[in-house]
This record gives sequence, structure tokens and C-alpha cells, in this order.
Amino acid sequence: MFDFGFSKLLLLGIVALVVIGPERLPRVARTLGHLYGRLQRYVTQVKADIHREMEAADLGKVKTEFESAARAFQSEVESKALEVEREVRSAHADIERSLDIQAAAANEPAAPAAPQPSPQLELGIEEPPQPAPRDRAAG
Repeated sequence: MFDFGFSKLLLLGIVALVVIGPERLPRVARTLGHLYGRLQRYVTQVKADIHREMEAADLGKVKTEFESAARAFQSEVESKALEVEREVRSAHADIERSLDIQAAAANEPAAPAAPQPSPQLELGIEEPPQPAPRDRAAG
């Protein structure tokens, strides 16, 4: 603030003693001390109020960021839950269809299986079987 050394304060005290006088100087000095104390308390209070307001603004900003992050997380969880629910329902429907097909196949009579051609026959390694000759005497 002001740069007062000891010599300047001594000079100021001598001038005040001459101007104000020795009877009123202690009362004026006490009054100035009280006013200076009040000024210091007022400045400290204003600084504290400004500091509290800055912290409140910062907390409001953090609160807003936290709420937006929470909303984003909630929407992401809900979308994933819906996706999982769709997959579970799809799997359930597939299982139901599979069980219905198996139940229907179990109720139908089995059809005679056609003989499967051998892989050697398909590759031409083996000759196809000849039909059994019919008995001409019986016919």
C-alpha cells in the first residue's frame, strides 16, 4: 500500500502533536486506530464474500457438469438395457420356435430314409450297384 518507514512515521507524529496538540492527540490516535480496525474488518469481510461467491459459482458449474454426466450415463445404461432385452426376447423366440419344430417332428411318423450315395460313387471310383435280377420263373 503506502511505503512508510520509521522516519516518516516519526515525522508524522511530530506534525500531529504540533497541529492537534498534546491533549487531543491520544483521543484522535485512538479514533484513527478504531477506524483503521473497522476498515480492515470490512475489507476482510468483502474478500471472504467474494471468495464464497466464487466457490459457489464453481460448485454450481461442477454440479451442472456432474448432472449432465449422470444423465448421459443413465441414457447409455437404458439403451444398453433395451438392447439386451431385445436380444433376450429374440433368443427366447428362437428357442420357442426350435422347441415347436422338435415337438412337431416327434409327432410325425418317420419317413423312410433314402439311401445316400457313397462319396466314392460321386467321385467315379466305384460303379453304381446293379439292380437285383428279377426271378423270371416266378413271374
